[in-house]
Amino acid sequence: MRADAARNLEAVLKTGALMLARDPSASISAIAAEAGVDRRTVYRRFASREDLLAAIYDSRLTAVEKVVRTARLTETPVPVALHRYVEGIIEVNRAWPVELTRMRAEPSIQDRRNRLTAEVDTFLRRATDEGFLRADIPDGWASRLLIQLLHLASREEMDTPRAADLLVGTFLGGVGVHS
Repeated sequence: MRADAARNLEAVLKTGALMLARDPSASISAIAAEAGVDRRTVYRRFASREDLLAAIYDSRLTAVEKVVRTARLTETPVPVALHRYVEGIIEVNRAWPVELTRMRAEPSIQDRRNRLTAEVDTFLRRATDEGFLRADIPDGWASRLLIQLLHLASREEMDTPRAADLLVGTFLGGVGVHS
């Protein structure tokens, strides 16, 4: 793909994610105009609105996969890996604020999402085994709490590192082991 075509595609996908988060009925023409490309360019690439949505979901998931790889959840010390993961996911949530319920049901990406969820759950078990998280909380509690804190932090009007610091402190203070 040519560099200008790749930039146009990225602009359409990111603009589409932002516009659809604000207005789920945003048209492809409106997304194209906001992205600064001709609507025919978008229609050549995406035959339907569903195709565009699937590409947006795929791009978001690709960004999450990159965050998980960069965080190095299996080998980096737990607090460092947690902070890297949280900071990265806040950035992804802000850049790709698409409706996640529909994303979870999209069959083409469900397996990828399930693998990512399993990697994070394995990391949280590791955090528990290494004494960073309490072992006396119900199964899945830390994971569900982390997801909710990520959504909250992503919506805060503060820079990403500060939001990540606040989230990690809250998470480890809330479900972390207290000395």
